[in-house]
Formats: sequence, structure tokens, C-alpha cells
Amino acid sequence: MTAKRKPYNTYTKEFKLEAIRLMDESDRPASEIAMKLGIRRNQLYKWKEQMTKKGDVPTATRGRPKKEDQSESSRLRQENKRLREENEILKKAAVFFAKELD
Repeated sequence: MTAKRKPYNTYTKEFKLEAIRLMDESDRPASEIAMKLGIRRNQLYKWKEQMTKKGDVPTATRGRPKKEDQSESSRLRQENKRLREENEILKKAAVFFAKELD
């Protein structure tokens, strides 16, 4: 029997910024701050690194955008890829059946 994985916690941008501020301005260790906030210590460091690299922490959105949010070009790229794969399958089937006739 497999155990179900606990769902990911999502945190608001304000929460992340406040956690980074507490870590920077406090003289307490990051592990203590993380424990009080109920998060892992390495998550604080990850948010801080993202803040320094990008100048902002990412929001709570994950994964691929929903169909209605995708741009038309990305939707067309996906459709083009699917059609190319179908075309390859049809070519291989045509070769197979042509060999059967001989």
C-alpha cells in the first residue's frame, strides 16, 4: 500500500518577502525563523536566492498555464507537434502496408 504524498504548501508573495526580511534583519538563526514560520530552513535560502537573482520572489503559481491562459502561439506549437507525430505514424503505417502488398 502506498502512502499518499502530502500536498505542497503555497505561500503568498508577501509571506515570502516577510520571511526574507526577518532572516536578513534578525540576529536569530535561519533555522529558528523557519521553525517559527512553519517552513523548512532551506526554503528560506531558496527564496532569498530567487530574490537576489530575479529581484523578486515567484508567486504561488506552479506548472503549465491553463488552456485559456496559453498564448495562441504556444497552443499552435503544441498542435503542430501533435500533428507531426501523427504524420510520422501514418508514414510508418503506409510503409508497413506497402510491404504487405508485395
